[in-house]
Amino acid sequence: MAKAVRYHKQGGPEVLQTEDVAVGDPAQGQVRVRHTAIGVNFIDTYQRSGLYPMPLPAVAGNEGAGLVEAVGAGVTDFRAGDRVCYTGLPGSYCETRLVPAERTVKLPQGISEEQAASMLLKGLTVHYLIFSTYPVKKGETVLWHAAAGGVGLIACQWLKALGVTVIATAGSAEKLALAKAHGAEHLINYNTENFVEKVKAITGGKGVPVVYDSVGRSTWEGSLDCLRPRGLMVSFGNASGPVPPVNLGILSTKGSLYVTRPTLATHIASRAELLERSSALFEVVKSGRVKIETTAKYELADAAQAHRDLESRKTTGSVILVP
Repeated sequence: MAKAVRYHKQGGPEVLQTEDVAVGDPAQGQVRVRHTAIGVNFIDTYQRSGLYPMPLPAVAGNEGAGLVEAVGAGVTDFRAGDRVCYTGLPGSYCETRLVPAERTVKLPQGISEEQAASMLLKGLTVHYLIFSTYPVKKGETVLWHAAAGGVGLIACQWLKALGVTVIATAGSAEKLALAKAHGAEHLINYNTENFVEKVKAITGGKGVPVVYDSVGRSTWEGSLDCLRPRGLMVSFGNASGPVPPVNLGILSTKGSLYVTRPTLATHIASRAELLERSSALFEVVKSGRVKIETTAKYELADAAQAHRDLESRKTTGSVILVP
């Protein structure tokens, strides 16, 4: 038996319960992984709350790292003792689990399991956002909301390494200082300042070519006003709640704007793309251009508190659970 954090109904953090679950031997194409670190992400809270409905009962979480304990028939890329990580597979809040080998990534030397659990989902998200959704160019200026979060801190560093200027927003002076320390050049407190006016002032009234927004409801309209004509609004999260229904006509009146709502799942759907993006992430971290710091650790049994702290914006950077 293994400990796992499950929920039998969707709701607040209080629905999370630590229970014993049976974990069998890996079947064809599977590996059994003993977790040493488990990532905590906003998508975990969306699934738990019901914003993203899940089959119940469900084990929470989507990301983990650890050691391969056993491999199933047909698995040739992994063997017992390998250090591995994965993301996008619901059910990670547990001591041990079975995962498909084709969705599992081997960790290279120089990347710790704690780093992997702190960065894989977040780092792969940054990679597709800045290389695929809107391929940034050296010399451009972009707006990144919630820049002191786990995704935001990786983005600030990676964009700076690419020669891109980041206008960062966050909800406190402390969080803005953190974003600055990770490469953001312009700082806006969206709780005390009008971020639209500030962006227009920074860009000489032109606006930015792209806005990266994981906040959702509270920043949606203002973000559209920060874009230059034919700019791209990238909505990839709902930290303040989902964006309400939109009249598409607003995009024309604000300058022939584009809007997209991408997901990581569609950008790592093939194993080839998963490995390509993972390799790029590992390399930029090993080079030192992007540093990964775990800013909060919780015991597996304290997953509910981790969710409370994440949803109340008490955390910065990357949060993990330790079995």
